[in-house]
Amino acid sequence: MNFPSILIENAVNEVSKLPGIGKKTALRLILHLLKKDEGATLSLTDALNKLRIEIKYCKNCHNISDDTICRICNSLSRDRSVICVVQDTRDVLAIENTHQFNGLYHVLGGIISPIEGVGPNDLNINSLIERLTAELTKEIILALPATMEGDTTAFYLTKKLRQQQDNIKISTIARGIPMGGELEFADEITLGRSIISRINYE
Repeated sequence: MNFPSILIENAVNEVSKLPGIGKKTALRLILHLLKKDEGATLSLTDALNKLRIEIKYCKNCHNISDDTICRICNSLSRDRSVICVVQDTRDVLAIENTHQFNGLYHVLGGIISPIEGVGPNDLNINSLIERLTAELTKEIILALPATMEGDTTAFYLTKKLRQQQDNIKISTIARGIPMGGELEFADEITLGRSIISRINYE
């Protein structure tokens, strides 16, 4: 791709490093910014700079936060006896958008993946174990990816949590056929789990 300016080329190269954005999309975005007044671009760069410099991670749950303790951990209306364990902040956002969960969260910061060189020590597991007694936790919900790595992480966590507190309830999110899904298009593992995890029809 030939650029009329080295400045545009540099900008396109940087923007295209973002996930899901190729060179053509990056160029469209850069040309769009050039058409806007200077204040719009300065507002964008200022917001990104503040994001990078001022963003914090909650010392309790490791979720992205504006303060040392995030608004969820600070909330008096949340059920502090239930902790939902997730891979990253995107999962917290997804669950919060359902408006079906009123407990606390714990962000692992990844999942165990030997291929990518991620082991248990690279995740926020020790702080989760510390929270069991500190927050009088009654249930841990493992809301991890339905992958081999996710299952490996869930197995490891269950073993560690049971060692710490044998009577704690450990559950996982249901896996099955999505609403509107046809059985013939479901993979065998998903369909099998749906049958095994069947519920009463009311």
